[in-house]
Amino acid sequence: MGLKHALVTGAARGIGLATTKKLLGLGWRVAMIDIDGDELRRASEPLKDVLPIEADISDPVQVDRLTVEVTTHYGQLDALVNNAGVADFGPIKQTSYGRWRTVMATNLDGSFLMTQACTDLLAQAKGAVVNITSISGLRASTLRVAYGTSKAALAHLTLQQAAELGELGIRVNAVAPGPVNTKLALAVHSPEIRAAYHDAIPLDRYGHEDEIANLIVFLCSDAASYITGQQIAADGGFAAIGIGLPALRGK
Repeated sequence: MGLKHALVTGAARGIGLATTKKLLGLGWRVAMIDIDGDELRRASEPLKDVLPIEADISDPVQVDRLTVEVTTHYGQLDALVNNAGVADFGPIKQTSYGRWRTVMATNLDGSFLMTQACTDLLAQAKGAVVNITSISGLRASTLRVAYGTSKAALAHLTLQQAAELGELGIRVNAVAPGPVNTKLALAVHSPEIRAAYHDAIPLDRYGHEDEIANLIVFLCSDAASYITGQQIAADGGFAAIGIGLPALRGK
């Protein structure tokens, strides 16, 4: 088996960085894409076999530039992980069109642009695309009108891509994380919010970035060679149940 190459967006932190490290541990080379140049430099400096590129994936010109750079350095691409995303939560009435477009531009447009730009590279290797959606795209919640809608749209984009790109041998799947112990979640989720999530999750805990990365890496690998057009929730069972009733669960 030859050397494998991946491109991960939003790679400077969180699930993107965890996925990058998992792939490196398996001997892959990884192009790390992030809009935050300072954070990207800090994250990539200790790592070997990475190609850090500062870019905004919602900008078609920058997407074309980074694709040329990846093509020049690697010449092929076995996996694309569309992980970069914007989380903007607020009431519908306070969600301006500008806020709406900012979320859509990265969460939906960016994944469309990246996959389109990388199609030829991926086709050469009969590679894989993994789009990172969210549990918020599977079930509605307050304050997520832009975020949840963008992730639901990305889930359907995954199906469209799988249907068409399968003819080129490219597999396209999505991973929908539930509540995960990222730095952002730890900072903004109050004890009351965390307790409510615990009550609603059958496994009674938040997930870890590495647990999400494990699924992403599997879908990138040859072990998932006959899996395409799927959205898999890594959420501790959150999407599987209805309204939580802690009193009936012995809480």
